[in-house]
Amino acid sequence: MKAAKSENGNVAIVDILLPELSDTSILVQTEYSALSSGTELMVIQQKLNTFLGYSATGIVLEVGSGIKHIKIGQRIASYGVPSHAEYFMANKHHVSIVPEHVDPQEAAFAGIATIAIQALRQADLHFGESVVVLGLGLLGQMVAQIAQAAAYHVIGVDLMEERCAVAEHMGIHVACRSNDEVKESIDQLTDGKGVDCVIICASSKTHRLIDQGLAWIRDRGKIVILGDTDTEFDRNAMFYKEAQITISRAGGPGRYDESYEKQGHDYPYGYVRWTMNRNLGEFIRLLSEHKLNLKPLITGIYKLEEIENVYAATQNSPQFSMGNLIAF
Repeated sequence: MKAAKSENGNVAIVDILLPELSDTSILVQTEYSALSSGTELMVIQQKLNTFLGYSATGIVLEVGSGIKHIKIGQRIASYGVPSHAEYFMANKHHVSIVPEHVDPQEAAFAGIATIAIQALRQADLHFGESVVVLGLGLLGQMVAQIAQAAAYHVIGVDLMEERCAVAEHMGIHVACRSNDEVKESIDQLTDGKGVDCVIICASSKTHRLIDQGLAWIRDRGKIVILGDTDTEFDRNAMFYKEAQITISRAGGPGRYDESYEKQGHDYPYGYVRWTMNRNLGEFIRLLSEHKLNLKPLITGIYKLEEIENVYAATQNSPQFSMGNLIAF
């Protein structure tokens, strides 16, 4: 089968053997695989040698003897295994069944959406509370939509007009293009007290985005870092508000745990309510109930052989990097 691989800073399409089925794995024929421009470009730029992709939809071809809840012929969404390939192998916690009425192109963003959901879990918001989503690239758009579906007050922020326009088109009521607009919106929403949380989805090494977030949150508010940003901040500003600053890691508990991912051992439901897999399933539920609209995020659908050009265009034109799919 053909698969995309990062090799010493380049992208190669290589021919490899189909992975061998185990008792706890599922063989899937890929339909659509979503590009995560931030993570995947970082892998390429760091010259890591690894297969690419981690978010996809496909049709189940084979099921290991230890898998009881997935059937051959079902469509699944997957997060966490290399998926820019004609086929991919997943374990049970990497997948969630996609109902027939759900668009597989939208479901292909499952991995990216699961990461967005985990960031909102880290924010620990409650009904009626407010959040600023700083950075409206693909991940930020996901965070904003899911936050709005959860009935939080959402203020999106991005300096790029195109991204703000996309957010507004998808139903985000407040999308700000400047810091002055953000301050005015926060003052109107909170009577000048500040928002409950700022989720930083932007990536920047030149701007101290945490300091910006500290200016926007309320007393004892929270900053959640999701983007690849400078982690220096004004200690006095944090102290003054007794703020919390945390980093959200991947798609939830279980990610990077071999016992969970490889061997299929789940965490007790009563102790770990929202695992990686349960977050993945929640994204599919939101899609199935029409709580999300991801179609406006899809900026292009390409063949696997075109993937190197897509990465190049994404790097050179940020407005191009919203939501690109590889179709198989």
